[in-house]
Amino acid sequence: MKPVLFVDVDGVLSLFGFPADAELPGPFHWIDGIAHCIPPENGARLVRLAERFELVWATGWEEKANEYLPHILGLPFGELHCLTFDGRARFGSSHWKIEAIDAYARGRPAAWIDDNVGDGGETWAHGRREPTLLIETQSPVGLTDRHVRELLGWARGLGRQRDR
Repeated sequence: MKPVLFVDVDGVLSLFGFPADAELPGPFHWIDGIAHCIPPENGARLVRLAERFELVWATGWEEKANEYLPHILGLPFGELHCLTFDGRARFGSSHWKIEAIDAYARGRPAAWIDDNVGDGGETWAHGRREPTLLIETQSPVGLTDRHVRELLGWARGLGRQRDR
């Protein structure tokens, strides 16, 4: 069974906070009346990650992630499992995600990529028995090739541990 990778959207795939006079990191897409800057290369990055991980949306977008992102990013696998948060979503923090992430990840190695993991995420990760990796992005930059290499290297390491 693959480790699970929880993927946030805002600040990971949809970028914000970049300088107004800088070159745009990607095109804007209108989603429910809000402009989201989503670099197209993030689609290929997610496809690479899906080779080693079960990808799960961990975003306040909830089911909207599947309505828009597979098409925008050109994902060949379509919809991903999506966590729901029962109205707990709060911009600027991610502690409200931990309960749903923990329940889904129970008993499995897990990685989580988010622009705001915070102390709650660190506490959760350190308290797990299963291997856990946190990747914190910068919201103007989001998911990078370096993050992908780090995640894939971590997942390969899990495979080597199982083979011993």
